[in-house]
Amino acid sequence: MGNQIINFANLVKAMIDHETGCEQRIGHFLKVYGYAKTIGELENLDQSTQYILEIAALMHDVGIKTSLLKYGNADGENQEKEGAITARRMLEPLGYDAAVIDRVCYLIAHHHTYGAIDGLDYQILVEADFLVNLSGASQEARNDSSKHFRTNTGIYFLHAIYA
Repeated sequence: MGNQIINFANLVKAMIDHETGCEQRIGHFLKVYGYAKTIGELENLDQSTQYILEIAALMHDVGIKTSLLKYGNADGENQEKEGAITARRMLEPLGYDAAVIDRVCYLIAHHHTYGAIDGLDYQILVEADFLVNLSGASQEARNDSSKHFRTNTGIYFLHAIYA
């Protein structure tokens, strides 16, 4: 992470600029960010991991727009592939450290891949995304998704929100 912390407002603005006109995607990434930030803080993540998590949460679906234009769909595989490329292009000019960019891009490139979660930032990003995506889902879908929750806070939120 180095010794620099970039103002999140600039990244939020960049993401809103990227998603201009798409209220649904803007609302989605802001909700995922809110859950991820809260879960990370309640799980006592170290500052560096929390920082990376928050950036990744804001940007996790940044590949949707490119996927739709390039492939005509935004399935998980296309989102992951295009998202990492787009995120790198957005983060470098904003002055983020290379190590931060690398981890954020890794998280974006894997946030629909649940079998190889390798850190709390990854785990919490998945949980936060599920918490938002489960709105309006059937009880069966919620029950099936619950197997992906590992943090105490994420499990608590899942049960409290979808009781």
